[in-house]
Amino acid sequence: MRNNRKYGGAPKNAPQGDDNIYGRNPVLEALESGRAIDKIFIQDGINAPVIGQIRNLAKSRGVTYSFTDKRRLDRMTGGENHQGVVAVGAAHAYSSVEDILDRAKENGEDPFIVICEGLTDPHNLGAVIRTADAAGCHGVIIPKNRSVQLSSTVAKVAAGAVEHIPVAKVANIAQTIEKLKKEGLWIVGTDLSATMTHYECDMTGAIGIVIGSEGDGISRIVRESCDFLVKIPIRGGAESLNASVAAGVVLYEAVRQRRD
Repeated sequence: MRNNRKYGGAPKNAPQGDDNIYGRNPVLEALESGRAIDKIFIQDGINAPVIGQIRNLAKSRGVTYSFTDKRRLDRMTGGENHQGVVAVGAAHAYSSVEDILDRAKENGEDPFIVICEGLTDPHNLGAVIRTADAAGCHGVIIPKNRSVQLSSTVAKVAAGAVEHIPVAKVANIAQTIEKLKKEGLWIVGTDLSATMTHYECDMTGAIGIVIGSEGDGISRIVRESCDFLVKIPIRGGAESLNASVAAGVVLYEAVRQRRD
């Protein structure tokens, strides 16, 4: 049995639309209003004062921005006059890791969290969020970069689950895992090279379950941060399961253990 780790609950989600926002003043106003924004794209070579304001405000809010060419912005807006800046809104407002931990605490439950590292298919992320909600998880954590965000497709596949389970977006998954470990969680990573199956791992108590990317799985640094690595037995000819299917299999083994 594992020794208990000490761990330190209400999500603050508010529904948001996820249409692209374009034009200098509309993007600036969206940032100033606190609207959930996943990323901002700025046309190369534009140095207008309002663009500087957008960059500074995005940085202060932790919103990622990058530079791109005019053709990409034209495609994103269907040729409308974007004035060199397009913001991609989120389908739902993000929560924080603290919100997720607080949710568990307020429910009087051990934290049960899903950590997605680098899922790039919105159908996979949507399915994971839906399954996490159905399994009674307290929240889902995704990275800011190299990952699909809360797009309209994700929200649609999640079938309303984004309204019920908080999703936190973090700058660094490995650092977030270390933070969760200090809060008393044990971290279980899914990895094909693991020697232990998910049936053999103790997933009671405060845990975070890491689901890796579709192609590469979990990264080396995240793998090394996990307390345990587990694999799902594969009996047929396929080498592995789809990421969202694997998440469902592992999460519901955890549900079984936590109810026994």
